[in-house]
Amino acid sequence: MPELVAVFLFIGVVAYSLLGGADFGAGFWDLTAGGAERGRAPRALVDASLSPVWEANHTWLIYCLVMLWTGFPTAFEAITTTLYLPLGIAALGIVLRGAGFAFRHASIRTPEQRLYGAAFALCSLLTPFCFGAITGGIASGRVPTRGKGDAITSWLNPTSALGGVLAVLVCAYLAAVYLCVAAVRADDPGLAEYFRVRALAAALVTGAVSVGGIFVLRSDAPRLFHELSHRALPLVILAAAGGVAGVIVLARPVRRPLGLRETAGAAVALVVLGWGVAQYPYLLGTHLSIDAAAAPHSVLWVLVAVAIAAGALILPSAILLFRLAERGRLGTPADQTSG
Repeated sequence: MPELVAVFLFIGVVAYSLLGGADFGAGFWDLTAGGAERGRAPRALVDASLSPVWEANHTWLIYCLVMLWTGFPTAFEAITTTLYLPLGIAALGIVLRGAGFAFRHASIRTPEQRLYGAAFALCSLLTPFCFGAITGGIASGRVPTRGKGDAITSWLNPTSALGGVLAVLVCAYLAAVYLCVAAVRADDPGLAEYFRVRALAAALVTGAVSVGGIFVLRSDAPRLFHELSHRALPLVILAAAGGVAGVIVLARPVRRPLGLRETAGAAVALVVLGWGVAQYPYLLGTHLSIDAAAAPHSVLWVLVAVAIAAGALILPSAILLFRLAERGRLGTPADQTSG
């Protein structure tokens, strides 16, 4: 049962990485779009793509938190009492990011739009960096079993820095690919080319940082490095192959989006799965196992039943939401914000 609940938890981690990651990455491209005139078209596409789904994407974060604190309360206590600074910054970033995104559409004056837009864009970088840093702190064993670890070094260390930078880059890559596909489907070759170039650049930079990260993990998180290069190696190779395939597709103008989004998503999902396999059987570093951190079996049974029931109710609604958003059936960003 503890392993089954851990699988359910990790499904949420992967889903949030793909959906929430693209959400945050769109804010990165909003930030780098340039001035009001030069960035008008890219920001309009970002708004049109995010407005129907940006709140729904964070459902997976709530799911992960509930699964963690209910299924593995010991680990939840240890994480929240040690990594409370990046967790608090990430929570504040999500709130300010959402407020900035919503108020930008409701504002009339340009200075206000710029202020709210800056809040949205900057928090879109800060939040995934904190999540990546949290992951690095957990994976490198800097969260003690009883919690209350060092509030600074637990997330400001080489592995956490690598995790934070990679999180920002992966989010940017996913968002650029998704936006490129959206532009192709909207029959806007100019915007498709704009985001194709940026997706390609993000993919190449992410690959370079990943290669450099090998040396960081080898010196700072030796067990994680060992498991990634042994047990999780097939997943790492598949993720690299997916990244290379994405680069090959993006190397030329995208005429048909078939498979591009799926290839990018699969590559990112395989990276996250590789980390999970390398981490197993521990939840925290090399000292708190899944079995030791788990709640009583009676609680786990109820948690699994609730998760299955929630999935049966929510997944069809989420699929419908994304399909309607993809077909442009949910109105304009202004309509969605005012609604």
